[in-house]
Amino acid sequence: MWSLPASEGESATAHFFLGAGDEGLGTRGIGMRTEESDSELLEDEEDEVPPEPQIIVGICAMTKKSKSKPMTQILERLCRFDYLTVIILGEDVILNEPVENWPSCHCLISFHSKGFPLDKAVAYSKLRNPFLINDLAMQYYIQDRREVYRILQEEGIDLPRYAVLNRDPARPEECNLIEGEDHVEVNGAVFPKPFVEKPVSAEDHNVYIYYPSSAGGGSQRLFRKIGSRSSVYSPESSVRKTGSYIYEEFMPTDGTDVKVYTVGPDYAHAEARKSPALDGKVERDSEGKEIRYPVMLTAMEKLVARKVCVAFKQTVCGFDLLRANGHSFVCDVNGFSFVKNSMKYYDDCAKILGNTIMRELAPQFQIPWSIPTEAEDIPIVPTTSGTMMELRCVIAIIRHGDRTPKQKMKMEVTHPRFFSLFEKHGGYKTGKLKLKRPEQLQEVLDIARLLLAELEKEPGGEIEEKTGKLEQLKSVLEMYGHFSGINRKVQLTYYPHGVKASNEGQDPQPEALGPSLLLVLKWGGELTPAGRVQAEELGRAFRCMYPGGQGDYAGFPGCGLLRLHSTFRHDLKIYASDEGRVQMTAAAFAKGLLALEGELTPILVQMVKSANMNGLLDSDGDSLSSCQHRVKARLHHILQQDAPFGPEDYEQLAPTGSTSLLNSMAVIQNPVKVCDQVFALIENLTHQIQERMQDPKYVDLQLYHSETLELMLQRWSKLERDFRQKSGRYDISKIPDIYDCVKYDVQHN
Repeated sequence: MWSLPASEGESATAHFFLGAGDEGLGTRGIGMRTEESDSELLEDEEDEVPPEPQIIVGICAMTKKSKSKPMTQILERLCRFDYLTVIILGEDVILNEPVENWPSCHCLISFHSKGFPLDKAVAYSKLRNPFLINDLAMQYYIQDRREVYRILQEEGIDLPRYAVLNRDPARPEECNLIEGEDHVEVNGAVFPKPFVEKPVSAEDHNVYIYYPSSAGGGSQRLFRKIGSRSSVYSPESSVRKTGSYIYEEFMPTDGTDVKVYTVGPDYAHAEARKSPALDGKVERDSEGKEIRYPVMLTAMEKLVARKVCVAFKQTVCGFDLLRANGHSFVCDVNGFSFVKNSMKYYDDCAKILGNTIMRELAPQFQIPWSIPTEAEDIPIVPTTSGTMMELRCVIAIIRHGDRTPKQKMKMEVTHPRFFSLFEKHGGYKTGKLKLKRPEQLQEVLDIARLLLAELEKEPGGEIEEKTGKLEQLKSVLEMYGHFSGINRKVQLTYYPHGVKASNEGQDPQPEALGPSLLLVLKWGGELTPAGRVQAEELGRAFRCMYPGGQGDYAGFPGCGLLRLHSTFRHDLKIYASDEGRVQMTAAAFAKGLLALEGELTPILVQMVKSANMNGLLDSDGDSLSSCQHRVKARLHHILQQDAPFGPEDYEQLAPTGSTSLLNSMAVIQNPVKVCDQVFALIENLTHQIQERMQDPKYVDLQLYHSETLELMLQRWSKLERDFRQKSGRYDISKIPDIYDCVKYDVQHN
């Protein structure tokens, strides 16, 4: 086989010219021509006439598609069929000539792309009635996602649950949209976030994914690849208000999309690419092509490919599969589309197309033709044999990264507004209420602001709540200028006779107080930026677990694991408890492990499964806690002794003779004296903070994570109050909290 390269500006003549010799049907030259002008069929030097009769295969598409590398490669191979001649209708002819003037052909490969006159192609096929490789009428449907979904549904093909919002004045009943904080309701169907919003036109690639506030909210905006980006994260959480859209549930796919390419109902090539929603960074190889990974389709998926190909009447057809929860869903059908850069696919595709055309047309041309049968390629699967071992599974249990100190504040509230809030959210059912969602926290903040405003107007009025506590409630809720459900919560507990009476176990006196609510505000315990960096570094280091995945830690970037991740053999699952700091650690770890970029929210939603962690780790709750109580009681007893540790204390506290314990005890000597020192230091620190607060220089001082001096003082004053009890004894359970705050302020303030 040989071919002549086309020189520049030679568009009107043939692009290649091949001698056919490998079909065993003689070696006459087969030309290929381009109908820009009336250029003739090129023949080889010996002026051999191609064998008669010839089946003419017409290619009718925009130049960008008909001259693309995959198309060129496939047509080159198609020309090797003895009786086939390929002509390409030029874009100039397609756009400007009436169809009567288009050259005639026996078989037409024609498909829509931007700017293509599909109406003319349909008129041409009615006029000449060629054998169509891809049905033309169906290509109108493929341009409308609503029609695509309708056809998929009629064929019984699994697709995500969806609803259509038609903003069409003629159909008002299809335009009911109710938007909530964390869901939308479309014509009665409710879609909790995360959900996907797709324009009804398949030509419009601006698909948005909306994230729940518990993961940080906002949305991911997908678009046609521009350079190295295919999507961008946006803080916007509300849906688009103009245009018609399909809303569908978001499928958690572990961050890969599967692209399937059919050539007829019995052939499907599949490859995976990184989902554009993950971080929007397009992975490219050294040649600048988007990186794709080989994928094996399951038997069920091959059946889906067959159904899609037949239902849409497109021999050559590309569509997208989402693999989620052990199931495959079709989310998009693109029509005519070739695999890029796969020689095997080019060979297979040309062979199948050539055979399809010959099978259909050979009889009417009296061409002797029997389909060549070939042994199917048997896939050879390497097994673990001899000394070759394969890593089957890696399990890691990981703690969350550096966090802000956990804090809480309690206040008794009696204002009617708090009671109505308690009732509104169903608190009376159990007597307890947890508020975490942004709109709920907003209601609490509104009440606090309102009461403070009233207190300013008349300080001695009806309001019993303490101004200081309300101020603190307000400042914590206002901390970051926005709520994300990850970092704060308010608990309300109902006490029928007031909090004090219940706590002191008094019998209600006849003149007992009315009911009240105990409001507990919890905040802090969030992952710090330092914690994120730790988790990401750990993820990068973790790539070393797989051969070829050594990462920067071993001198060359880790590819082994990343390549493996996108194949069917790799099943990565990341579970995290429902606490924000744990979820964010998991997302940052995934980001480092899989070399992702950008915001953590999209990674969190797609890669991290929020699981109830109870039972995932071996721990029998009850037996454990009783043991802990015994240990604590023993510690409390020994650490209250105002005397240096003696031999029997060493026996009790360090029975195993652990070096670190013995060293610590040697340093401490008298536990009460050390507690006195620690207490004196805390008093000194709170005094210094108060001095700073009086100093006008520090009036607007912002500490780490937008904490104020007031909040820092409250943090330490609370420890000061709780550590030394009224009796003068120390509450040693506060020692870890003191350590936590010391470590945090040393690192960050």
